[in-house]
Amino acid sequence: MSRRVDVDEKAPPVAIPRPIVDELRRHAWDTLPEECCGLILGDETGRYQRVVRCHNDMNQRHTDDPGLFPRDAKTAFWMRETDYQQALETARAAGQAVTAVYHSHVGVDAYLSDEDLAYAEQEFFPFPEADQIVLGMPVADGRGEQRAHLVEKDLKPSIAVFRRAAAGAPFRGYGSEESAA
Repeated sequence: MSRRVDVDEKAPPVAIPRPIVDELRRHAWDTLPEECCGLILGDETGRYQRVVRCHNDMNQRHTDDPGLFPRDAKTAFWMRETDYQQALETARAAGQAVTAVYHSHVGVDAYLSDEDLAYAEQEFFPFPEADQIVLGMPVADGRGEQRAHLVEKDLKPSIAVFRRAAAGAPFRGYGSEESAA
């Protein structure tokens, strides 16, 4: 049985500053046809202040052990540990925290999948208070004319925010809207 979490159309959208939205979209386009992943840093003055891109190591994990990791970076992500450790150090030094984990879904909508939930709900997940942000990329492969056509048509990834009301509570899905910087 799927536990997938979709956007609740009745929930008010979450405001994300335009520079953060722009960087998330750039990262998702840059990594096509693979999923992107990364972290967002913030503090009490602003939840979404700085994007930290992380490397998606799923291709390497899949190559090393396809039985344990049957999916590659086109359909899954595995955030490079040194990237997120460095992001944690950067956040602490600036008096910030990791406020969101983000990744893209290629060729499908923005939702929190069973695998995304398993990742975010594991006992040792390093960012239990963080929102989960998913970008739904409107293209199955990002090569050649198809990608150029989508960029030219200004088709943008959908962005959904998934958050909990309290630690351990279920995630709820929200649409997003760009806000001024």
